[in-house]
Amino acid sequence: MKYQRKENRTWLEDEDGTRIGYIDHPEVRPGVVNFEHTIVEDAYSGRGIAGELTKTVAEQLRKDGIKAELSCSYSIQWFAKHPEYADVLADPEAEAQKAQMLAGPACGIRRKPK
Repeated sequence: MKYQRKENRTWLEDEDGTRIGYIDHPEVRPGVVNFEHTIVEDAYSGRGIAGELTKTVAEQLRKDGIKAELSCSYSIQWFAKHPEYADVLADPEAEAQKAQMLAGPACGIRRKPK
């Protein structure tokens, strides 16, 4: 699998070049992006791809010195579970408050039935 990035989107492709998931992260002001959407194709759900995408984008933002705001509920929950990435957030306290208000699955991301 291969990560790709262009402007305000990072995505993951399979070996055939088919996009299997992506995160939209447009710049909302200089030096700050917004995690808007985290999408994984149904055929790949339940494999941790959304988390790996989020981690990859967070690490790139950290490397580039860019901060993030979160409007995607998946991203809000992911950052709440990974405090080691709080330095990537523009306002970690505000994002923690968002996480406390969320309940249930994020962004309609389906879980594989057990």
